[in-house]
Amino acid sequence: MRHRKSGRQFGRNTSHRRAMLRALTANLVAHERIETTDAKAKELRRVAERLITRAIRLGPVAYTPQKDLGVDDQAKRQAAQLRMGRFLRRFATVNSGGEERKVDLIEKVFLDLARRFKARPGGYTRIVKLGRRRGDNAPMSLVEFVELGASASATPAKDAGETKAKKPGKAEAKSEKVEKGAKASKADEGEKPAAKKPKKAAKAEKEEG
Repeated sequence: MRHRKSGRQFGRNTSHRRAMLRALTANLVAHERIETTDAKAKELRRVAERLITRAIRLGPVAYTPQKDLGVDDQAKRQAAQLRMGRFLRRFATVNSGGEERKVDLIEKVFLDLARRFKARPGGYTRIVKLGRRRGDNAPMSLVEFVELGASASATPAKDAGETKAKKPGKAEAKSEKVEKGAKASKADEGEKPAAKKPKKAAKAEKEEG
């Protein structure tokens, strides 16, 4: 029996599972909406909401500018950020308006998300069912914050493990073959060898020369 063993295992060991959840949490904080499988979305929600709750519990200390804090409050926020670093990586690259910029994820949780959700007692994310994935029929979901910020991406970021190369269908492969054959026949027609002169004409030219 699996007593006192909450959570999904995903067929991974502890370190692999922890790294997967760290990557998913970083993507959610950076892009504010991601697309992944239903099971991963439910586990991600548990991790992400606890991080935001931890930042909110600091109160105004979480989002007050560093220069306006006292020594004790600075130490509190630094200790909370160090603890959060175990579950969330520090930096991520976000593409906004065709330009890539580096985002400090832990600072975003404290300065942006904690201020945004300070009046909400939990439930910072929502899960929207997207149906089954083509290929392995896995149930897909969209995870996003209930209040999206100005930096949220218009299209959800996909989990790195979910993106797979799409194989061309039979009709596409057949059309490619037909196009290649047509190009090859045109090339053959354009490169016809020059017509050979008859033997008698060649001998006459030699005698005249």
